[in-house]
Amino acid sequence: MNRKVLLGIIIVVGIALLAIPLYLNNKTEAIENAVFVEQGDIQTIYKKDLVFHYTFPEGIERVELIYNDDLIQTSTAKGMVRIDCTKYGVGAFELVLRTFFADKTVLEDRKIIRIVSDIAPILKAIKIGKTYPHDVTNYTQGLEFSEGKLYESTGDPGKLGNSRVGLVDIATGKYDENLRNGLDANYFGEGISILGNKVYQLTWQNSKCFMYDKNTLLLLKDEFIYEGEGWGLCNNGKELIMSNGTEFLTFRDPNTFTVNRTIQVYDNVGARVLLNELEFANGFIYANVYQSNLILVIDPKSGKVLEEIDAKLMTDLGKGTVGDVLNGIAYNSSSKTFFITGKLFNKLAEVTFIPR
Repeated sequence: MNRKVLLGIIIVVGIALLAIPLYLNNKTEAIENAVFVEQGDIQTIYKKDLVFHYTFPEGIERVELIYNDDLIQTSTAKGMVRIDCTKYGVGAFELVLRTFFADKTVLEDRKIIRIVSDIAPILKAIKIGKTYPHDVTNYTQGLEFSEGKLYESTGDPGKLGNSRVGLVDIATGKYDENLRNGLDANYFGEGISILGNKVYQLTWQNSKCFMYDKNTLLLLKDEFIYEGEGWGLCNNGKELIMSNGTEFLTFRDPNTFTVNRTIQVYDNVGARVLLNELEFANGFIYANVYQSNLILVIDPKSGKVLEEIDAKLMTDLGKGTVGDVLNGIAYNSSSKTFFITGKLFNKLAEVTFIPR
């Protein structure tokens, strides 16, 4: 049997009682009413599991089915395998069918399967309570409470050496000059997070994270290198959680900055990108969406968007005449309220989230 037999192998992908035929010649045809959207080589699936049935023409010894780099099953005869997509969360994952022929030839067929959330985000808005001054020269990149005190980091769009991180006096919006630090103009400061007595500060395109002693902030204790851009940063008490402007959030070891795991952030439509400043509170990740009025509430296990918060009221209040975009969200565990602001905003507001 020659290799053209490969064209005769049909994998029937069932979603509940529906099916999608995948052919090894990379052609995809959808059965009528199948619950997916074809976008080139990407199939968007709205169900929680995939079921594969397979047969074996002559000349094939075995096949391997690999999903998200996990070997799901090795088969030497016809059969069925079910992939529990909830194990991997939402996002785009590669599905590989590796076929081993009797003549030792190995061929692969690859597809990208995109799993979206099975729930729509709950829509909320903000209710503004007390407001405080915010320094309009602060291009806010990170905002976080630690032991009841507010810390802020800034970027430096003018490349003038204005990337700073430090303790902020809420009453005035100004830095405590004894507890702040600055980067030179070669670095564009981004998000911060405080874990124990360590303050971590990302940089935008320098692929470097600085770590300071919280009690001095003038003492640089360590620095770490990472790949790609740095945007937002928060922590869950054990790991640092980092955004890079895409739908990916990366969980990192705070001692080495090595990657523990990643999740992809999806709602019931697709990927949510431009995730910027982050906050971890009450078991969930809160993320500003860059250049929008939106804050997303994200399940840190699955990556599903649970809530979408419209913070336009803050934008209207805080921008004044020079404000840029909403960015900066910090949870005060003492008051159980959130504080939000934006780049170059003139206000910092204490807010709660309400239905809309």
